[in-house]
Amino acid sequence: MIVGTAGHIDHGKTTLVKALTGVDADRLPEEKARGITLDLGYAYAPLADGGVLGFVDVPGHEKLIHNMLAGATGIDFVLLVVAADDGPMPQTREHLELLDLLGLTRGAVALNKIDAVTPQRLDEARAEVEALLAGTALAGCPLFPLSAKGGEGVAALRAHLDAEAARTVPRRAEAGRFRLAIDRCFSLAGAGTVVTGTAHAGKVGAGDTVTIAPAARRGPLRARVRSLHVQDRPAPQGAAGERIALALTGDFEKADIARGMWVVDPALAVPLTRFHGELRVPAAAAPLRHLQNVHVHLGTEDILGRVALLDCTEAAPGSAALVEILLERETLALRGDRFVLRDAGAQRTVAGGRVLDIVPPTRHKRSAERLALLGTLRADDSLAVLELMTRQGLAGVDLDRVAVAWNLLPADADALWQRAGLRQVRAGDGQLGFAAATWEALARRLLDALAREHERAPDLTGVERERLRRMTAANLPRAAFDVLAGELLAAGAVAQTRAWLHLPNHAVSVSAADRDLFAVLKPLLDAQAFNPPRVRDVFRASGTPEDTVRQLFRRMARGGELYPVAHDHFFTAAAVAELAAIVARLSAENGAARAADLRNVIYADGSGGRKVAIQILEFFDRIGYTRRVRDEHVVRGNGAGQAWMDNN
Repeated sequence: MIVGTAGHIDHGKTTLVKALTGVDADRLPEEKARGITLDLGYAYAPLADGGVLGFVDVPGHEKLIHNMLAGATGIDFVLLVVAADDGPMPQTREHLELLDLLGLTRGAVALNKIDAVTPQRLDEARAEVEALLAGTALAGCPLFPLSAKGGEGVAALRAHLDAEAARTVPRRAEAGRFRLAIDRCFSLAGAGTVVTGTAHAGKVGAGDTVTIAPAARRGPLRARVRSLHVQDRPAPQGAAGERIALALTGDFEKADIARGMWVVDPALAVPLTRFHGELRVPAAAAPLRHLQNVHVHLGTEDILGRVALLDCTEAAPGSAALVEILLERETLALRGDRFVLRDAGAQRTVAGGRVLDIVPPTRHKRSAERLALLGTLRADDSLAVLELMTRQGLAGVDLDRVAVAWNLLPADADALWQRAGLRQVRAGDGQLGFAAATWEALARRLLDALAREHERAPDLTGVERERLRRMTAANLPRAAFDVLAGELLAAGAVAQTRAWLHLPNHAVSVSAADRDLFAVLKPLLDAQAFNPPRVRDVFRASGTPEDTVRQLFRRMARGGELYPVAHDHFFTAAAVAELAAIVARLSAENGAARAADLRNVIYADGSGGRKVAIQILEFFDRIGYTRRVRDEHVVRGNGAGQAWMDNN
């Protein structure tokens, strides 16, 4: 168990920690010279069961609240120290308010310096403390009158702490991936760079690879755990809820690491500059304004930012609100992390809350659907949240993003996807999840889109894949659409003629007159397959009126025998298929197809130029066979390119 002190300056927090552990937690020369705590201090004491009781001693000065918050973020148990002669003082109240906002519910009060007061004053101080705790998460917690200097009452408090440590402590998520908030970094002879902090989740062991992030100057730092101390003892492995010192090796220096950074499993190194959350404004605070400038205390970090209110225009004292926190620099966070907001001058606490979503949308942040989802996230029911997310989005849910945001290991994530009954679809290196009802709705939308298009243009063979995807759901990823279309094709609900998808009972017929005329004109196109004559050139060569040629070629294109590569420039289906194979070969050999390379291959005899080669590549982009990357064209790697070739 990790115990964190709290309380006003000079009420004896550090002295009490020394009385409980024998360790002076003040480690800085300035602290020892001035007799006040300036930064976080640490001490440890053995337990009867072989475990270790850890202490984080925090400064009590009003100007050092940022240090206090950096220490309080990782504790299990609060030890609120109040001097009996002074009673509750400003930082007693402020620390208690901060601990309440951080969601800490277990603790005890040490009523210190009883040797300096009369019995009457001791009773008064006890009553003042009980009144202060009323209405907070620590209301009713045990109170121990004691003298940290003289030792009276210290043994009773220590016995209580030992008993609390022996109880089943609500542990953090040991099953998740490892993450530790750094509160100290130093160099040690023989060990190299050492970082310390409280593990918020997961496990770590010697030899593990971890990432240190965010590192503003150099980006995320890759490191290997050389060795570790857990609760001040050498250990092969550390876990969530323990204070851990990690000796790290890697291509970095001590100067690259600072308090506020995280040591995490590489999969969790996802920096962010905004997140959605819920917060509560203390009853004694001022109203929280929309876009108010704040200090955001998250993990062991203090970052300037702004708070955007999502479900109200002003958050009144004592009220709760849904918010978007906008940060001035990157940090790491996961769903459920606690944060505290202080005013722009870092003089007073304005709110505290929990992270709900680390990858929020950029649009429609205040829509009814979005607020409903945030409301469900508040309840911490992962299954209910996932079911609502999949019902709300036709484009599916990025399951890899969800697994990171909720810190789920692969086995736990798969179990959740199964419980939710998700339809899982691979999309590149990622995975999308769809509710069964949503997947069925997408199938209906696809079939309805085809039916509408057949009614609008009965003389068209069907709809090209990319256009049909946009007609079905514009934000549906191509990989998911291909799976959906493939299922409908396999079931016979959709048919395919070359590049066009259509309903099975839809057919386009070409009149005998059109067929006869096309038989006369097609040799002109075949003669220069990769640069066929344009409509006006066919007119000049054959004498067939230009508009007659144009309308005929359009009808033949609807039947799939020609392709309109550019305006009034029709290529035969055979020529386009051959060009697609050439583009695929160029892309495989050179990483991409370029207009100059394509021109050199297909117009080696000088029959065409770069302009036509560009038009061919742009045509392939347009139909979804390739995608443009600056001035290059790459065959789509999700199978769409090969599928197009297989059906043409």
